[in-house]
Amino acid sequence: MENTLGLEIIEVVEQAAIASARLMGKGDKNEADRVAVEAMRERMNKIYMRGRIVIGEGERDDAPMLYIGEEVGICSQPDAATFCNVEELIEIDIAVDPCEGTNLCAYGQPGSMAVLAISEKGGLFAAPDFYMKKLAAPPAAKGKVDINKSATENLKILSECLDRSIDELVVVVMKRDRHKDLIKEIREAGARVQLISDGDVGAAINCGFAGTNIHALMGIGAAPEGVISAAALRCLGAHFQGQLIYDPEVVQTGLIGESKEANINRLKEMNITDPDKVYSAEELASGETVLFAGTGITPGNIMNGVRFFKGGARTQTLVISSQSKTARFVDTIHMFDQPKIVQLH
Repeated sequence: MENTLGLEIIEVVEQAAIASARLMGKGDKNEADRVAVEAMRERMNKIYMRGRIVIGEGERDDAPMLYIGEEVGICSQPDAATFCNVEELIEIDIAVDPCEGTNLCAYGQPGSMAVLAISEKGGLFAAPDFYMKKLAAPPAAKGKVDINKSATENLKILSECLDRSIDELVVVVMKRDRHKDLIKEIREAGARVQLISDGDVGAAINCGFAGTNIHALMGIGAAPEGVISAAALRCLGAHFQGQLIYDPEVVQTGLIGESKEANINRLKEMNITDPDKVYSAEELASGETVLFAGTGITPGNIMNGVRFFKGGARTQTLVISSQSKTARFVDTIHMFDQPKIVQLH
């Protein structure tokens, strides 16, 4: 999969990032998202594959963009049999967030990315459009910290695993009313808190790399982004756990269905019989082969944002593969305007 689709998947996130970056700082998050979606969809439909979106623009979104259940790729078209040997192609499941951190992009703040994860059919958890309690940590703490433990306990474990004092640890938490008690506990335990307004995929991935000065992600964010984070961290050998949150009173902000009871029924319809199950990275991204790709839209800890220059742009993309066990940073120059070649006679 990596050899066949690797470069083209890179181009998918690059094109989405460039499209969004043109609207960076203009204050219109919906338009920044829309152009990224369109760019991503257009490029995916040029790839020789049979792809299916399992995480996209929301399970209730029937817009003609990247909605859940949409088929993408040249070989998913109705007349595919005329130019594709369809039976020989692996069916690919795709999780996308064309503009992760739309507010970050709209207001010119760090950490916005175009991201996706792919695996063979059935290899990515089809997360409902709910929220998820998340815990991300470095590889050294994998399987040792636990989402069921308190923040204080996990910080003590992290301190031991990383051989660092608790006051040297930095925990990323989304700035939401629901996290007031969590933030207070982290600070009282002696660790430092980095609050973010959006973009917890990037924060989770930072936990997988040494030198980012990010040691954990804690708190509740969107469930679909949790699956994309899990895919990246599984490939990095880092820790990720997620637990679906279906009670609107817990979330406090944002939409999450009509009621707790209605949400439990929706989970049952999706064959999720244990709504309180804690999922590991390996369960959320269970495929034999998992590939993550993300291109910076605005600058972040580990990637530069899109930089435009006369006639082109420069992007930086992170590609993480469970197949080759690599994390590659791809620096690309995009040449939009080619100079005319003067013919000499």
